[in-house]
Amino acid sequence: MNMETNTVLAPPAPRSLQEMRLPIVMMRDILLKTIFRKNLDVVSEIARAICLPIPVTQELVDMARSQKLLEATGTLHANSGGEMGYQLTDAGKARALDALSQSEYYGAMPVPLDVYSEQVKRQSIKNIQITRDQLTAAMGHLILPDSLLDHLGPAVGSGRSILMYGPPGNGKSSISNGIRDALGDKIYIPRAIEYSGQVITVYDPIVHSAAEELVDDPKSLRRTSGRFDTRYVLCQRPTVVTGGELSLSMLDLVYNPTARTYQAPLQLKSTGGVFIVDDLGRQEEPPQALVNRWIVPLEEGRDILALQSGEKFEVPFDTLVIFSTNFHPNEIFDKAALRRIFFKIKIDGPCQSDFLKIFALVARKKKMPLDEDALIYLLQEKYPAIDNVYANYQPVFLIDQMIAICEFEGIPYQMSPELIDRAWANLFVREEEIVH
Repeated sequence: MNMETNTVLAPPAPRSLQEMRLPIVMMRDILLKTIFRKNLDVVSEIARAICLPIPVTQELVDMARSQKLLEATGTLHANSGGEMGYQLTDAGKARALDALSQSEYYGAMPVPLDVYSEQVKRQSIKNIQITRDQLTAAMGHLILPDSLLDHLGPAVGSGRSILMYGPPGNGKSSISNGIRDALGDKIYIPRAIEYSGQVITVYDPIVHSAAEELVDDPKSLRRTSGRFDTRYVLCQRPTVVTGGELSLSMLDLVYNPTARTYQAPLQLKSTGGVFIVDDLGRQEEPPQALVNRWIVPLEEGRDILALQSGEKFEVPFDTLVIFSTNFHPNEIFDKAALRRIFFKIKIDGPCQSDFLKIFALVARKKKMPLDEDALIYLLQEKYPAIDNVYANYQPVFLIDQMIAICEFEGIPYQMSPELIDRAWANLFVREEEIVH
């Protein structure tokens, strides 16, 4: 997937108020609130704050002037290329305060939900073509059997749900992160969307990593604002990672009663990207209940959310959902739920030769010299005691323990049967009765 063949179609910038498809009063009020809160007085600054092209902003300003809510100050601002200055009239200030008491939202104009839905289709996660080379490159730091990539590749390329299961400590989380890195391209995330006169903020700097923002220089001949709708932010495909803290309420709209605005739930923020449910089975809610919540979105590509009023509405669901669990799927799901999860991939521990490869790789990275006697002791004396069950996390754990011991004892990094014994003692806790 080189960047040329996989460029997402940008949302076109609106050319007139008519094209905005937002309630006219809502747009006027956001304009007044933004001018009031940010103390702006020239059109180029107002346009940047509300994320609209200058001609459309000028239309809004003219409309507010005709309603006697804004007035020209009669001064031309030299530092803004000789632009006309504007200020709120007394009626404009009163209207701004009234509008703020109804909703604190100001700044970027929201994108109507149906307009956003069109953009979601243009940049769907299902449009991604992923090659074996890309996936291998993204997983380069992991030693994985080829057969695992055989299963993972089609799963990621389909944009359908994936369940990874298997014993703990074998890199299910690292593989999930590798999948995210393999996606590699950028999409447009709206700062906020509008449904039924309500504003729902979507862009979240914690979830979305923005590419550099384009700022217009009013004096420059080449304007950037016409290239795409700046109500969106160009971002890496988003990734939301949740673990034991995930609850069903996190998948609902979040209403802020003070600001009187909504915040998008996690799965809406992850649209066009990846939603990872790590450690499924460790949440307070049973895994079956969590998966039941995903059934309609996974099957139909749409989710149902509810406003404070109880009104329900549809939003696009375009997310690669990765469930990861240490439990066997049959223990935590019924057959109907399992049928809905498209790919089920077992992530097992390494075989002995892969374990040794990982051990050597980690040792080299951490500048720990390998010792043949210590390795033979580890494989012949220690592992038979746990039925020779190897896990991907163990080399890092054992080598870090030996490094800590060497540093404490003030000796050069080394491994020996005695150091293996001391490291191993921390890998497992001895079964014993604790007397209270």
